[in-house]
Amino acid sequence: MPETHEYRMEELAKEAGITVRTLRFYRERKLIPPPRRQGRIAWYDDHHLARLRTIAALLERGHTLNGIADLAEAFESGRDVGQVLGLDQQPTDEEPVHLTPEGLADYFQDQATAENLAAALDLGYLATDGEEIVHISRRLLDVSAALVREGVPLAAVLSSARQVREHADALADLFLVLLRTHTDGPEGRAMDRFRPLAKSVVEAELSMALDRRLREKPSRP
Repeated sequence: MPETHEYRMEELAKEAGITVRTLRFYRERKLIPPPRRQGRIAWYDDHHLARLRTIAALLERGHTLNGIADLAEAFESGRDVGQVLGLDQQPTDEEPVHLTPEGLADYFQDQATAENLAAALDLGYLATDGEEIVHISRRLLDVSAALVREGVPLAAVLSSARQVREHADALADLFLVLLRTHTDGPEGRAMDRFRPLAKSVVEAELSMALDRRLREKPSRP
């Protein structure tokens, strides 16, 4: 394991490039966790330094201290990776993405708010891993960011994602019933062959459904 450094208040402030007064202010606002106490001495470590650098990066990206405090609260109350993925999770095609809080802000700019972060945590798109945030799927992260760039508010993307999740669960149930009813042998091995077939059916049907809707409804002026 990498060695963890400890710092007195003055040393931490110097490493972070801030004043001791600013550090005290951040601590009073609960933007950083309490230090370890040894008698009258407060000891800070690399986790505190990482948090201070995150605060500086978020401030540079236009976030306010109130917004950063709300983000920190949502972040710290989020579920960790083990809770979201499960310790015995099944193999998946999805690639998790490890992000710093400022890295997440780079994806969504001013829409990386505490409310949206809390919604994504509740949906299970995001989880925590120490000082990092983990998005469960690179594809979903990239698509969500692309929709935001197209002008769709992130809150609307997350709200729609919840509805998509419900329909996806229903489709998964349908295909699993089909698999269990009409195939023999271990389910795991059969699913390896069945998964790409099910995905192709859903992709084709969704593509045709979009075409039908576009033909039925005139475009907006």
